[in-house]
Amino acid sequence: MIRNGKKVSLEYTVFLDDGTQIDTNVGDDPLTFVLGEHQIFPALEQELLGLKIGDTKQIILEADQAYGPVVKEAFREVDIDTVPAAYRFAGAVLGVQDPSGSVYPIRVHEVKSNCIILDFNHPLAGQALRFDVKVVDVN
Repeated sequence: MIRNGKKVSLEYTVFLDDGTQIDTNVGDDPLTFVLGEHQIFPALEQELLGLKIGDTKQIILEADQAYGPVVKEAFREVDIDTVPAAYRFAGAVLGVQDPSGSVYPIRVHEVKSNCIILDFNHPLAGQALRFDVKVVDVN
């Protein structure tokens, strides 16, 4: 049975509110993590408590339980010349690398004549997510 401190392996498929599938590991290696170590969303951890090998569950996380709301302070205006010409359209996604080497997606929100509005929110901010999970293993 899943409880804090247990190593859990899951198959999952993730959907947006409109039913669009955005991720799955079905047919691949299961997602493995230790429950209670905050390796997945805390609200998702809570919903998994008590499940056993073979159990399936549909779990809905509201935006604030997943990637959070869209934060208007995360929109930044930059000079148009700072964005490569090939990415100067709404919806383009740029990758920005931080000092540790991690790459984060930044979306072009709007293009104006002399500047571009970039959206630094997570691409799934403001979205509720539905997880269809199956417990593969619990140790």
